[in-house]
Amino acid sequence: MSDAWLLAHTGIAIAGIVVMITWLKTPPVFGLLIGATYLGLATGPGVGGTTEALATGFGDVMAEIGLLITFGVVIGSLLTATNTVHRVLERLLDVFGRKRVPMVFAVSLSTVFTSIYSDVVLVLTAPLARRLGGRLGPRGVALMGGALTAGIEVGLVFVVPGVAALAVAGLLRVPLGEMFLFGLAVGLPTAVLTTLVFTVLLRRALRWNPATDELETETVGETATTTAAVRRLPLSVSPVLVTLSLIALGALADAFHFPLGPVSLVSEPVIAMAIGAGLAHLLARRVLSAQEVNAAVAKALAMAGPILVLSGLSGSVAEVIGKSGLRDVLASSFGTGFLPPLVLVWLIAAVLHIAMGSISISAITAAGILAPIAGSLGVPVVLVALAACSGALFLPHVSSNFFWMFQSLLGLSTRGTFKTHTVAMSLASVISLPIVLALGLVV
Repeated sequence: MSDAWLLAHTGIAIAGIVVMITWLKTPPVFGLLIGATYLGLATGPGVGGTTEALATGFGDVMAEIGLLITFGVVIGSLLTATNTVHRVLERLLDVFGRKRVPMVFAVSLSTVFTSIYSDVVLVLTAPLARRLGGRLGPRGVALMGGALTAGIEVGLVFVVPGVAALAVAGLLRVPLGEMFLFGLAVGLPTAVLTTLVFTVLLRRALRWNPATDELETETVGETATTTAAVRRLPLSVSPVLVTLSLIALGALADAFHFPLGPVSLVSEPVIAMAIGAGLAHLLARRVLSAQEVNAAVAKALAMAGPILVLSGLSGSVAEVIGKSGLRDVLASSFGTGFLPPLVLVWLIAAVLHIAMGSISISAITAAGILAPIAGSLGVPVVLVALAACSGALFLPHVSSNFFWMFQSLLGLSTRGTFKTHTVAMSLASVISLPIVLALGLVV
């Protein structure tokens, strides 16, 4: 089969996945499976080869990230059950003052609470953000909306243990410690700069009008603080801090070729995540009943399931691409392109996000498409992962479930949601790309 036909069939498969998910409202699981099956049957592996590639790709990804995502979501669910998010934010606001409220939200949500699923973080923090926004002047709610977006979504895609960051790292076989260090180097400045730039735009260009951009609704009350809440904040966030410290220790030891000896076991990402989940469970048992703790774990497993299946099927797509001979064709196409490879990676993820409306699905799908050629693009694979994550943030709109949740929980009109959520996320996407490119100059 000619290279042109291989590329044509690949385009048909990707377009078919997008059409099935967005227009035909097919569940993403079936869209990815049908697209991968078509690609295998059309490009050469045949029935037997396609079946084998689907199973192998799925299994390889589960071996890489299955336990990581599961433990990460369990940590997040237990932190949610113990109301840790509200208590930490309140303490940070006491320390840094009300004037720095948006920045406190952006920084903490993009670094500390990435293990909590993004929809859950939004539900937990939006009432508090709206209440505090009312104290920051006529643009206060908009400021808090931009900060929520900059924190929650940037953390989701860049900072381990965000589920999208874990999934993309697994698909592209990026060591998790490396993904954590580089992701933090991109995610934290992106959250800070996005909040600063959004604040300037809100004052000078966006023309925020509470009469048309906000809805006449009562301020939603904060989530009630459980009487069994964790009382010592450093202890309550220790599952996240311990996990990330162990992963970072392993990454730094690898980078500087420093042997850790027996300590290397606990610095392995799976073990570190398991320790974090176990610690979160022990802390939760101190303040919650056994039934409440078990319910939180069960909820975590239910939330982790869809991400695991989607990630596995994206691995199936990657394996089919590898078996079909498309790897060399795609690598050649990237190499002869008029744009740098990382910019093309960003564009692929951005287009998928605009079409699909889901950050996680678009980042995971982009990683699945790019996995067979990631090592041949002439740049570190971790930067390919970060460029895909950066593109997946671009231009959220009405096809996104998060868009409508954001509107409802912040009490905004559709116009106001575009001015806050869409603008802030697009800023984060555009701001993060140069940071990724800059890292490419020094690694």
